Amino acid sequence: MDAILSLLSQLSRVMQPHYSAIALSMVATVLVIYGDVLNKRLKRFVSPHHFIIRTLVFVVVCAFGYGLLTVFAAPFVKQLLLMIPFVYRGISIILIFLLLGYLAERRRYI
Repeated sequence: MDAILSLLSQLSRVMQPHYSAIALSMVATVLVIYGDVLNKRLKRFVSPHHFIIRTLVFVVVCAFGYGLLTVFAAPFVKQLLLMIPFVYRGISIILIFLLLGYLAERRRYI
C-alpha cells in the first residue's frame, strides 16, 4: 500500500509545476467539445438579424468570449484541482483527461 501511495505522490509531484497549463488545456478541451453547441444557440439567436450584426456577434463571442472564458476559467479549474488531496491529484488529472476523451468520443470528435 505504501508503494502505491508513494507512486501516486511521485506522479502528483511530476505534474505539480504544470497545474496552470493542465487547467488551461482542460478548459480548452471542454470548449472544443461543446463549443459547437454554444455556436448553434448563438446562431439561432442572431439569425434573424442583418449579416453585419451576425458577423460582429460571432467575432465578439468567438474572439473575446471564448478567450475570456478560457482566461478566467483556467485559474478556477486550477483551484479545483488543488482541492484534490495531493496523493490523488496526479491520478485524478489523468482520469479527468480520460473522461474528456470519452466525452469527445461520445460527441464523435475522435
